[in-house]
Amino acid sequence: MSWGTELWDQFDNLEKHTQWGIDILEKYIKFVKERTEIELSYAKQLRNLSKKYQPKKNSKEEEEYRYTACKAFLSTLNEMNDYAGQHEVISENMTSQITVELARYVQELKQERKSHFHDGRKAQQHIETCWKQLESSKRRFERDCKEADRAQQYFEKMDADINVTKADVEKARQQAQMRHQMAEDSKADYSSILQKFNHEQHEYYHTHIPNIFQKIQEMEERRIVRIGESVKTYAELDRQVIPIIGKCLDGIVKAAESIDPKNDSQLAIEAYKSGFEPPGDIEFEDYTQPMKRTVSDNSLSNSRGEGKSELKFGGKSKGKLWPFIKKNKPPPPPPASASPSAVPNGPQSPKQQKEPLSHRFNEFMTSKPKIHCFRSLKRGLSLKLGATPEDFSNLPPEQRRKKLQQKVDELNKEIQKEMDQRDAITKMKDVYLKNPQMGDPASLDHKLAEVSQNIEKLRLEAQKFEAWLAEVEGRLPARSEQARRQSGMYDVQNPPAVNSCAQDRESPDGSYTEEQSQESEVKVLATDFDDEFDDEESLPAIGTCKALYTFEGQNEGTISVVEGETVYVIEEDKGDGWTRIRRNEDEEGYVPTSYVEVYLDKNAKGAKTYI
Repeated sequence: MSWGTELWDQFDNLEKHTQWGIDILEKYIKFVKERTEIELSYAKQLRNLSKKYQPKKNSKEEEEYRYTACKAFLSTLNEMNDYAGQHEVISENMTSQITVELARYVQELKQERKSHFHDGRKAQQHIETCWKQLESSKRRFERDCKEADRAQQYFEKMDADINVTKADVEKARQQAQMRHQMAEDSKADYSSILQKFNHEQHEYYHTHIPNIFQKIQEMEERRIVRIGESVKTYAELDRQVIPIIGKCLDGIVKAAESIDPKNDSQLAIEAYKSGFEPPGDIEFEDYTQPMKRTVSDNSLSNSRGEGKSELKFGGKSKGKLWPFIKKNKPPPPPPASASPSAVPNGPQSPKQQKEPLSHRFNEFMTSKPKIHCFRSLKRGLSLKLGATPEDFSNLPPEQRRKKLQQKVDELNKEIQKEMDQRDAITKMKDVYLKNPQMGDPASLDHKLAEVSQNIEKLRLEAQKFEAWLAEVEGRLPARSEQARRQSGMYDVQNPPAVNSCAQDRESPDGSYTEEQSQESEVKVLATDFDDEFDDEESLPAIGTCKALYTFEGQNEGTISVVEGETVYVIEEDKGDGWTRIRRNEDEEGYVPTSYVEVYLDKNAKGAKTYI
């Protein structure tokens, strides 16, 4: 089965067929290329999805990933990232092993096809030229034969005519002989060209065309084989990554199996345990005893004293419940006043004494918060602004212990790091002492003194935190009367309102604070409230900045600056692109960080130190 013998007369159809084969190959290349683009897009989307749900560094969300369920989810995100990488591998391999290789092969195939059909057209032109020569010689032979026949007839006519001279007859005879000779020459020439054409035609149809068509057939078969190999490679490239994808899926299953609910529950206990004891039983209050309801001065004062005693008792009982009532602290009991209606045991409040205990307890539990301890509020607002106490006194005991322990561990690591550096410098100094040509030992004294100073500072810092930690863990006695009040040892001489304010150590934002109220009165006027906040110190300047461009602060919270103006920096950029500045005591606000050049004071409180 050969195209040269079976398709010897289908030159044009073979040309169209081979062009169609190249078009099919290019279509397959385009298909693979689009598949690689899909794989890359899919991998990119998977990576973006995995990155989207990754916990942010140095955030509360990152701390939550200690739990096994969150770790399993994080492992799933990492495995999906690796999963996306395998699709990128598929795309890269298909591009290098299929798309690029086939594109190069198509160029070679086009050149080979062009060469074969060029040879075929050349052979066609040659046989056509031979045919034209044959036709020309044939027509010339035919013409010469006709001329020779006419010349012979004319000679015979002249020879038979008696009126024609012998000279004319001889001339006609010579003309006839010449024409016969020309016909004989044309005949010989036509015979020679005919033999040559037959030879060329035989070579064309039995040698040249079969060879050219055979090469075209082999070229086409190689193209078909190459497509088959590429399709097989297409499948194998997918098959190669299946084991790795399977490992990714196995990693996800393993992460799911590693989830430990008991461990997560224990971590929740460690994260949120406050260390406080549950509240004790509420003692029974007996209201059945006869009470004197006289309006005399003595009875009024007695009733006030009794009311105070009862309020103390109630305040103490209610104070024990505060760990369970977040942001819903009970309001302070009303103060005794000269008005008879304000006296708890007065004649105008009998119903108040007759209320059931359960009703008063429910009212106590559901009462809305009131601002009755402004020092605690002030402390809570400062905590909202980020002014966390150094000793973590704003946290419950257990959480404070954990933070202090963590700080001690960090300081110990830094101390160990500095000690290792000191040992390395000491060894280097010994080497310099033994081999002075390697360096000057005195050049290391300054660095050694600096490291030693850092170690001493870190040790003092560690001792300070260890002392706080020992106090929290009960290894050291309370530091002051304030600590005893924090632990529930209140002075019975304090009014009930003070007890309530001192025991409600939870600031308005829900954080724990050890700031105690020193107020001795319960009723606080609006002017006192304003004074508490007027006493709040403004933020200190941590450096200066120079305006590089003019900025018109038209939005709320911003401030306008002029190019070249120098102002104070009170809060540096927190990553949102804004810097807080102050021009004077009454003018402060935010400006874009890119509009100013900041010069931080290394010795200022709160300023970062750049080395």
